[in-house]
Order: sequence, then C-alpha cells, then structure tokens
Amino acid sequence: MKLTVEVEQEEDGRWIADVVDLPGVMVYGTSPQQALNAVKALAFRVLADRMEAGEDLDAVTFERRESLAV
Repeated sequence: MKLTVEVEQEEDGRWIADVVDLPGVMVYGTSPQQALNAVKALAFRVLADRMEAGEDLDAVTFERRESLAV
C-alpha cells in the first residue's frame, strides 16, 4: 500500500501534512519535517487499528508532496 502525504505551508506559517488515502489523517507542525513525522505516526496508528479489526494490509510506503503558500 502506497500512501500519498501532502505537506503544505499555511498562510500563518504553520505546516499541515495530510495522508490523502486516509481521510481525517491530518496534522499541523512547526516545520515540514515535524508535520511529516507526526502524520506518519498517526497514519500508522490508524492502520494498526484497521489490522486489529481484521483488515489485510500490504506493506505501507509513503510518497511526499510539498507545496508552499503563495
């Protein structure tokens, strides 16, 4: 399973990271790397819950997309 992570800078300077393939998995951070690390951790918790519920998941990888506010 390949998950796409979008990382964007908000107008107020905060960074937001969103896992496109997992609705609701979104976090803010003070840097792009902090936001990316936090959203990956949240995504793994969501996936662990799904696995415990019996969902069969393949290996997970992340693809990062980044954009800046203009």
